[in-house]
Parts: sequence; C-alpha cells; structure tokens
Amino acid sequence: MTYSVYQHWDPLKVCIVGRSYAPEFYSFIANSRVRNVMEKIAYETEEDYQKLINLLESFGVEVLRPLPLSYDYNDYINFDNKIHPPPMTPRDYSIMLGNDFYWKTLNPLDCDFWDSHKGSDWPNSAPKSLEDFNLMPQFIKDECLNFSNITFKEWKPVIDKIQLSADVINLSDKTLNYFNSAMTTRVGKDIYVGTDHYDVSDQIRKMRIEYPEYRWHIVNTGGHNDGVFCPVVPGLIVSLRDIPSYKETFPDWEVIYLPDQSWDKVKSFLYLKEKNKGKWWVPGEELNNDFTDFVESWLGHWVGYVEETVFDVNMIVIDEKNVVCNNYNEKVFKVFERYSITPHVINFRHRYFWDGGLHCITSDVHREGTMKDYFPERG
Repeated sequence: MTYSVYQHWDPLKVCIVGRSYAPEFYSFIANSRVRNVMEKIAYETEEDYQKLINLLESFGVEVLRPLPLSYDYNDYINFDNKIHPPPMTPRDYSIMLGNDFYWKTLNPLDCDFWDSHKGSDWPNSAPKSLEDFNLMPQFIKDECLNFSNITFKEWKPVIDKIQLSADVINLSDKTLNYFNSAMTTRVGKDIYVGTDHYDVSDQIRKMRIEYPEYRWHIVNTGGHNDGVFCPVVPGLIVSLRDIPSYKETFPDWEVIYLPDQSWDKVKSFLYLKEKNKGKWWVPGEELNNDFTDFVESWLGHWVGYVEETVFDVNMIVIDEKNVVCNNYNEKVFKVFERYSITPHVINFRHRYFWDGGLHCITSDVHREGTMKDYFPERG
C-alpha cells in the first residue's frame, strides 16, 4: 500500500498523534505548587490523547506515535538552555502531499534559530543558501544538528514506518522553510498556502516547478490556516473570519462564520502567556512568581472558560460523514446535520496552554482516494 493524501475529507487510514512529557518528567521542579499543576496538565493531556486515539481506532485508523519521552529534562536542553517543547504537534512540521511526506527537523536556514542563538562566534544572520551553510565552521553545523535531533529519536520509528510506503523528504535539505500542513490546505488539485510574518511567494514558485500538477494559491490567513478556516467537506467551510475572499478561492461554497469564537475569546489569556513567554520551560525558574501566577491563573480561570464557550475550527475530518471537534456549537452542528455529518466531541482541555488544537496534534499520513478537481473551470 502506498500512503497518500489529496484532500482531507477522504477516509482517514493512517494518522500521527503527538505526545507530551509524562507527569514524572516534572519531578525536577522544587516548588510543589508549580509541579503539581504541571503534573496535572501532563496527565490530562495524555488522557485526552487516548480519547482521540480510541475514537480514531474505532474508525479503523492506524495511529502512529513517537516513543515515550525520557523523564530526565536534561535530555531536552536546547541551545538557549531551555527545555525543548515536547513533540506534541506533528502537523506543524510535516505534510503528506500526494505520496511525498515532507518532514522538518531543523532547516539550517531557519532565521528563528539563528536570531535566538546567543554567541559571539556566530554570524549575525542566517545563511542565504545551503551552499553558504556548508561553508560555515563545523561547530555551527554540529550545533544545528544537535538541536534538530533533540526529539528526533522519539520520531524515528514513525519516520521509518512512513518510509516503507511513501517518499520521505527532509525539509532540512531544502530551502522550503515553513512548509507544513498547518499552513497548507489540500483540496485536490488546489493547494492553499497561508501567510504569516514571512513571504511565501518564493516557496510557491519552487512548489509550482516541483509539483506542476497542482494549482497553488496564497491566502492571507495571517497565521496557520487550520486556526482560521476548515473546509469540512466539498461545498462547506467553517471559518473565524472572511479570508478575502472565499468567493474567489472557493466559489459557490457555503461558509459558516464564527467571528466571536476561538482566539478572540481568549485575548487576555494569550497576553498573559506572551508576557511569560518561555519562562515555564526554563530549569531553575520553578520558583519564579510570574511563572506561578501564569499557571495558576490559567488553570483556575481559563480552563473552564475555554471549555465552555469556545468552538475551535481546528478540526479533524475522518471522512465526509464524521468530523472531530473540540466542543459543541449549535450553529455549526445544525449545518453539519444538513450535510449528514456526525460531529464527535473530544475536548483537548489544555489546547490553549500547549497552543495546539485537535488538528495540530495530528498529521494525516494516508487517506483513501485519488486527486480530484473541484474547480475544473480553472483549467
């Protein structure tokens, strides 16, 4: 069997589900008030993963997961002396395009990596090409390699499995930064690539040459596509806002707008998280009052608020009749009923703590079906 994905409402057959650190991982935190909260989050996160896995398996989906992570936080210290985030969101650094599986460890041209690395021996800016990178001193190349491998050993069995049924392409060997299925919406012959703080036009030019069988489009999402809109089935989109304009990108499709949902509901929480950016991953700062306030404020107030009031467009489509979503929404569910779609609610309780919803924590590796053309008038 050859793995492939052409449109994300075809029957799902193989899917990656991420993994977080276990409760025991946080034993290094001296402050019990902080440690107990992190252990609770870790326990409930895996509990929600298991609910999702059980649902997917009930539909005959084969679930692939990274290996359990070490309990020793020293194994995951990165170049900034912070603990590397767990491999929770495979969607953010992988995509199956046709039967090519793109996988990102660390592209040495990644500006975020270079900008955040502090060291007088390092260049002021990232190299402009792989040829430039190869001319760098060996210690810089080794540092990039070490960073990219921090959690790769846990992913290796997954990659080895996929390699048996698809072409695996490591984005570290290419100049296609930011290519992932969180930013890319696959609708048969049409591929929609979202925008963020970077220019994707060069990437699109490269992909048009490499995959001329597709029609490539840039959509101004201002972030991950899957956090803004979801084409649920042919003819239906659920969206937080107008991406000017669906009349052009998805002509004649029904669009259900939820302008008062998701991120706009949690601006205060997001401000608090941004204010404390990174601190909760820094060893030795477990007694930091800002960190304690951040976790306790979130746990005591935001969890209930988010669970009860926010419907997330970050959904997983199992097939054209079954969709996994994080919560109930009367407006959306009535539309689903018209399309004979059954919604399955799996509440990923700590979605706003981890910054990853149901779609983010998965990556579809194989779906039954072949490429279709939903807009043949485009030629």
